[in-house]
Amino acid sequence: MKTSDFYYDLPEELIAQDPLEQRSSSRLMCLNRKTGEVMHEHFTDLPKHLKPGDCLVVNDTKVIPARLLGRREGHTGTVEVFLLKRKSSDVWETLVRPGKKLRTGARVEFGEGLLKGEITEVLPDGNRLVHFEYEGIFEEILDRLGEMPLPPYIKHKLADPNRYQTVYARAEGSAAAPTAGLHFTNELLDEIRGMGVAVAHVTLHVGLGTFRPVKVEDVANHQMHSEFYIVEEEQAEIINRAKAAGGRIICVGTTSCRTLESASDEEGILHAGSADTSIFIYPGYRFKIMDALITNFHLPESTLIMLVSAFAGRGNVLSAYEEAVRERYRFFSFGDAMFIG
Repeated sequence: MKTSDFYYDLPEELIAQDPLEQRSSSRLMCLNRKTGEVMHEHFTDLPKHLKPGDCLVVNDTKVIPARLLGRREGHTGTVEVFLLKRKSSDVWETLVRPGKKLRTGARVEFGEGLLKGEITEVLPDGNRLVHFEYEGIFEEILDRLGEMPLPPYIKHKLADPNRYQTVYARAEGSAAAPTAGLHFTNELLDEIRGMGVAVAHVTLHVGLGTFRPVKVEDVANHQMHSEFYIVEEEQAEIINRAKAAGGRIICVGTTSCRTLESASDEEGILHAGSADTSIFIYPGYRFKIMDALITNFHLPESTLIMLVSAFAGRGNVLSAYEEAVRERYRFFSFGDAMFIG
């Protein structure tokens, strides 16, 4: 299977640059994965596609202000350090620019020295390990100095950083938002719970690898990035109980899907625990636990559109995307949503 098999033509003006004023006012394309039939609705119509006994699974990760702008000690030029993954208390794996000037031993400072760091190692993929030095609480300093990371295709500055967080975000650690969840309001979630639909949460800290292009032609040769997930015992019980009773497990976003599929056994039983996962889901994959998916529209030739195609069929997905382009849907992180069941 070729990467080019997942290409579609997207006019640039359909890439959403700003969130809508109301989270749940986005459009919702409903795709029947068995028939390929498509319906056009709004996200507030989602409850009519849910049934008592179903279980909605959300990713409660919270995006951190991971983009730090500073300078090398003794120099004037600006450098960027992007936090990817915490390796220990004060050591982070990072993406840096310019890489040529930030080699092992280089020192950087941010906020007039409020935060300092030293490059301790250059990793094989070019990322850097940085040991940070500061007084006080790192998270509070990061809130003061860091910027909210936005995907590279969003060129506008975000007026309200909270609009790149879900309303249920609580576990800090992501470099990118689980964007399918951005459509939910607390009121909509209360309505869903009131129908007898369970809402369970898992945590997967989204890495920048989610935006990394697939550079190999043979999909099977792509090296997937690793992300850390947590499934709590109580939440696993909620999900397993719903599944055993015949309810559907409906993942909100590809991150929730990857978490459940990583932590489930071949019998479709979800196990509590935490680990790194580099699961790569593309057509041919047999889903163990997910029955339906709420997701945004994804980049051409990305691992995310491959996952959606594995669930709904490549032909169905590409046909639905072509219709979304014709109907002028809004694409990517701040765009519209799909319900696939």
